[in-house]
Amino acid sequence: MADDIPIIDAHIHLYPESELETLAWCKPESPLAKQHSLEEYRAATAGATPQGFIFLETDRKNDLEAGEKDGSGWKYPLMEVAWLRRIATGQPKPGEGHSAADSELCLAYIPWAPLPSGAAAVERYIDLVKEEAGDSWPKVRGFRYLVQDKPNGTMTADGFIESLKLLGRRGFVFDLGVDQHNRGRIQLEEAVEMIDRAHDGVPEDEKVTFIINHMCKPDLSIYNVQTSPSFIAWRTAMFTLSKCSRTYMKLSGGFSEMPETLRRRSTEDIFDAISPWLSVLLAAFGPGRIMFASDWPVCTVGVPGPEAEAEAGGDGAAAAEAEGKGEAGAWLKWKKIVDRLCWMASFDDETKKMIWGGTALKAYGIEA
Repeated sequence: MADDIPIIDAHIHLYPESELETLAWCKPESPLAKQHSLEEYRAATAGATPQGFIFLETDRKNDLEAGEKDGSGWKYPLMEVAWLRRIATGQPKPGEGHSAADSELCLAYIPWAPLPSGAAAVERYIDLVKEEAGDSWPKVRGFRYLVQDKPNGTMTADGFIESLKLLGRRGFVFDLGVDQHNRGRIQLEEAVEMIDRAHDGVPEDEKVTFIINHMCKPDLSIYNVQTSPSFIAWRTAMFTLSKCSRTYMKLSGGFSEMPETLRRRSTEDIFDAISPWLSVLLAAFGPGRIMFASDWPVCTVGVPGPEAEAEAGGDGAAAAEAEGKGEAGAWLKWKKIVDRLCWMASFDDETKKMIWGGTALKAYGIEA
């Protein structure tokens, strides 16, 4: 890509070591069970560190019922807002891995919100977020509630739909995390229904904007896409979703949905293997509604560093023995894949600027 095209990473996660126990998914054996701060992010992106990033909530422990009752179930998500306030306003605590100068990198952040609890509860919660965010409140551009691991019907329940309509009225976006790979086509079908219902009868300027995470997590292990029911269902859903107003797609999360053997191969091999999915996204959403996003540090799991890849001659053989270097290579590897997509599609510089940052600014309503 042209060196003068600014990069905005539209999806990263950060958390200090002191708050690991508040993460719902974090087990001691997890490769991600350690601090991931701006210090580590800068190291992982060395040579191409973005001009800015958008932080996505990291699935802190929560209790919907207790939250609805007295707010106590929202303790840890609000603790995360306090953590982002320190980053965004340049007020770090010792050992948290960021400095006052890093505040300019945080362009926006997307906290968790209790959408299943209904509009009234979400309204109360947003008030608490505003209080906790303090001077960083203008950088809260939307909210997320992961549905990828929730029971079928969660995102189509009346309370959830009313919460989405509230976000639209308040000018917030909703980051949508669904998982076709592990949950099947039902998640895609419910996502389409959810968007239709959330927008039904709502004035255009009050419709909530949906920013879809990780390409809906398709199964990237499929070899023959022409006959795969999974791929066909995903492709159909992408074209259906793209016809909905105010919907955008993140080019992210690919490594997590690949077989381990594939994510250890060269950038060229990976691009060739996943090009059917990338081609569908380009055809469905067009370059003006897709955005670069890394999903760091999740993208690092099982991805060898550049030294290991060089030792392996690009085929992943020796890399299989070199764990722990993914944080030095995964981000740059995914950047090269998106760069290759732009090159293969013969995009001009203006189009590239949209994919590398312009679309994110537009979708999240961030002033450049």
